[in-house]
Amino acid sequence: MATSSPTAWNVPRRTTSTVLFACWLAILAEGYDVGVLGAVLPALAEYKAWDLTPLQLGGLGAYALVGMLFGALFIGTASDLVGRRKMLLVSMAIFTVTQLGAAIAPTPELFGLFRFLGGLGMGGVIPVAAALTIEYSAPKKRSFNYGLMYSGYSLGIVASALVAMAVLPTLGWRWVIGAGAVPLIVLPVIMMILPESLEYLVAKRRYREAGQLAARLGITGFDPQAAAPAQKVQERKASWTQVLAAMFSRRFLRSTVFFWISLFCGMVLVYGLNTWLPAIMRQAGYDLGSSLTFLLVFSLASAAGGLVLGRAADRYGQKLILVLFYLLGAGGILLLMFPNNLVVNLLFVAFAGIGSISTSLVLTGYIADYYPANARATATGWALSFARIGAISGPLIGGWIGSAKLPFEWNFIVFALVGALAAGAVALIPRTRPASGAVQPAGEQEPASVQA
Repeated sequence: MATSSPTAWNVPRRTTSTVLFACWLAILAEGYDVGVLGAVLPALAEYKAWDLTPLQLGGLGAYALVGMLFGALFIGTASDLVGRRKMLLVSMAIFTVTQLGAAIAPTPELFGLFRFLGGLGMGGVIPVAAALTIEYSAPKKRSFNYGLMYSGYSLGIVASALVAMAVLPTLGWRWVIGAGAVPLIVLPVIMMILPESLEYLVAKRRYREAGQLAARLGITGFDPQAAAPAQKVQERKASWTQVLAAMFSRRFLRSTVFFWISLFCGMVLVYGLNTWLPAIMRQAGYDLGSSLTFLLVFSLASAAGGLVLGRAADRYGQKLILVLFYLLGAGGILLLMFPNNLVVNLLFVAFAGIGSISTSLVLTGYIADYYPANARATATGWALSFARIGAISGPLIGGWIGSAKLPFEWNFIVFALVGALAAGAVALIPRTRPASGAVQPAGEQEPASVQA
């Protein structure tokens, strides 16, 4: 009999590629908007009309991240109510349109408001795009496809650096930020090629529509009528409150704590360096073009590194690769404080990109893979929500160092220590999963073979 389980679906390569491409475009646009502030921060620091302090500049970097925190919670929930495809399109429209508002903002307060509103949209794109990518990928290629889709994030940061290098010296920072609205052009393309989630249609009992969509996409092994009882069994196994209780139970507490610490530190690195790297390198004596080149190399290395680290983690184990590359990233960051030549420092920046963005991507997959199947979504979502606080902290840390009038080398020391802390936290995660079975609802006894 056919089953409704995604692991039993036979998804044609063309369908997977189409979904992957559409989600990649959305993540690419988001990556631009995340990276653009770091690209224009040196120009904003010199913008006499606003006369911003380093701490205020760091605050501007945090506005979008605060919005992303709320957007991930709201839009992620809304996608279960109105559909993943619709919310991906709405999210993308929000953060692209608000870039125009930020570009013409007459005051830093309005600039921050538009960045916050854009963050609401940015926060919803990643979870929805990830869910669609995983759903329409073959089980053995899900990790690789997730890494491939997420490479758009790093390439979007690359695009922001390239646009800044071409436009900033002649037209100014407003045009660089306004270019973030260009993806509105491809929004109709995504609307045409991206299918709705079959899981969503089944959850809404739109079985006929789900069956027709699966047939049109060439998906075999999909039985929408079998989904309702399967979902009821899954819901019976454990409610989300029971999953949360299990995450902090004696079985999982140590794993949960150190996962959260390591991902928190990873987000501090990602968003702290994205925001401040060009400005820090300007303080180190590089001109504007060279300082933007550092952001470019940082992002390109992380895009390629995500794919390489994903394959290495599959082969040698996630924990080993995570500890090794968080330490490598911390070392690269620390060595930037010395007066090396440009080529050597670009190499160290590449290590920093791999040891922050690429490694944190693998860590997210490690979390999802670590917990039982009916707990992994909640466990991953809560870990990412906590890590958003780290994302907000990253730009503020750089701003605090600047406001305290500390030498620029302190930026590298502090961020290197954060990377070392991430490696240490991963090292303390138990290598063996506490249990292989599902989280059990109240009143049901686990099999003896999986009891703690």
